[in-house]
Amino acid sequence: MILAARLPQHPARRPRQRGVALFVVIVFVMLSMLLALWASRTSFFNEMVVGNDTDYQRAFEAAQALLQDAELDIRGEKADGSLCMGTGDTCRTTTSAKIPLETKDIGLLLGTLNSETSKCRDGLCVKRTGRQDFWNYTSTTSPAPSNLQPGEVPMEQLTVNGVAARYGQYTGAGTSDTNPILNNTVAKQGGWYWVEVMPYVEDASKSGLIANAAANQLALHMSPNVVYRITAIAKGRKPNTQVVLQQAYARQKLKD
Repeated sequence: MILAARLPQHPARRPRQRGVALFVVIVFVMLSMLLALWASRTSFFNEMVVGNDTDYQRAFEAAQALLQDAELDIRGEKADGSLCMGTGDTCRTTTSAKIPLETKDIGLLLGTLNSETSKCRDGLCVKRTGRQDFWNYTSTTSPAPSNLQPGEVPMEQLTVNGVAARYGQYTGAGTSDTNPILNNTVAKQGGWYWVEVMPYVEDASKSGLIANAAANQLALHMSPNVVYRITAIAKGRKPNTQVVLQQAYARQKLKD
């Protein structure tokens, strides 16, 4: 009987794992996280830009509406062009400051306005002296402006009731269904307008202007001789959104 010697068998050697696959997976996960973070920040930035632009456009439209409301106030009309009739502030029925209709009314109005610290009352003001960008002077302005002229007061004193005019306050215009800024009457929010009453010399020869106008030039039919400068300010829903619009307006009377 022959016995065969059985040689011992060694187990097969396994390849050593170096963790390369795990490292690759971690790198891809980190890149995916960075891409997701970049996408979220880009989306947030775009939303912020769109939100700011929307808020600015809303405030701009509100300022335009305030300018138109001031024109109606000056003409004494409603939005449909009919004669303004109302009570209280509406149509300035009981206000002390009224749009001058005759030359004799100008002096009385300016005397009333000059007696005010802000030189304004019921949305009407005398011609501003000193700095014209009055909206940039607030109680927090540092350093405070020097050489202040009469009527130069912080913005907070110009936006109170009885000094500034709100949308529809003197025209009876209804609330706006599309622009919430016009309906906002909270202090330091919403929109306001001021009308500066600026009389001018009727005789052009006294002011150094050309006195002899050509016969074919269009007559303005202005009586009394007053030009109005309207300033409308609308604050957006965001704290730093503010729109300021100004225009000069000359009221013309139609011939009978």
